[in-house]
Amino acid sequence: MLSKKTKYGLKALTFLAQQEDKKPVQISEIANAENISQKFLETILLSLRKTGFLGSKKGKGGGYYLIKDPAEIQMASVMRVLEGPISMVPCVSLNFYEKCDDCPDEAACGVHKLMLQVRDSNLEIYRNTSLADLIT
Repeated sequence: MLSKKTKYGLKALTFLAQQEDKKPVQISEIANAENISQKFLETILLSLRKTGFLGSKKGKGGGYYLIKDPAEIQMASVMRVLEGPISMVPCVSLNFYEKCDDCPDEAACGVHKLMLQVRDSNLEIYRNTSLADLIT
């Protein structure tokens, strides 16, 4: 299940991508428009800024803005920043692999085989979807 952090992060990115003038937008404006707790949104936007999706400006006229074109922002990257591993179990993760403690043989494990297919299907969608696709 998608976490609220990821859902709200996607909503905030979509909101920012829809701004025609690309000027900084205050957290309160995004929070009000998307019905998100301002405090929670602040932590989400900070992580998106630290990972290079957003820029910020302080003071009058300040706020957050996209620093990349929406077409360049791949959902796989956003999901990894906000959600962490894309795979549902650690033994099929590309970036966060861990062997399962209860599984003696991954090659013979039915759960492993199923979760590989799920991961690959999700990755296909995330890699081929950009932020621009969410606003058009």
